[in-house]
Amino acid sequence: MVKIPNPRRLFRSRSKSVGGGPGVDICAMVAEHEKIEWEVRPGGLLVQKRRSPEDDDGVSSPGADAILVRVSTGWQWHVVSIDSTATFGDLKVMLSLVTGLWPREQRLLYRGKERDDGDHLHMVGVQDKDKVLLLEDPAVKERKLRSTTLAQLMGVPCHCFIEV
Repeated sequence: MVKIPNPRRLFRSRSKSVGGGPGVDICAMVAEHEKIEWEVRPGGLLVQKRRSPEDDDGVSSPGADAILVRVSTGWQWHVVSIDSTATFGDLKVMLSLVTGLWPREQRLLYRGKERDDGDHLHMVGVQDKDKVLLLEDPAVKERKLRSTTLAQLMGVPCHCFIEV
């Protein structure tokens, strides 16, 4: 038979004697001071709750959550200021105002992968002044090319083969 040691001994903090004298747990002091609140995410992960600017005694700094995203279209650069918790779909809407491409015509690549419209910037890891590549959807580009060539062909005047 194996003896299991007392659980209090297993999980005893090593930082008890630092700073506040003997028997003071620094981790408990910090947690009590900051009033950390925890939440369980849908996947079962226990994480610290996010704070909104209103929770900090009503004092909020404007633009604290805004990040600058550098967007390259191949030959042009655009710098867009957007909320860090926004989605790539929101970024596409903002870029449609700058580039003139509809959001459904855009493809956004970050770190070599195409990102879906529902992916959040902060969850993927986009930080301040990160680069995102904007590409036009090849299928839409081909459709535009076909429509312009058809319009040019239709614009050619008809020639009479038989004159009466």
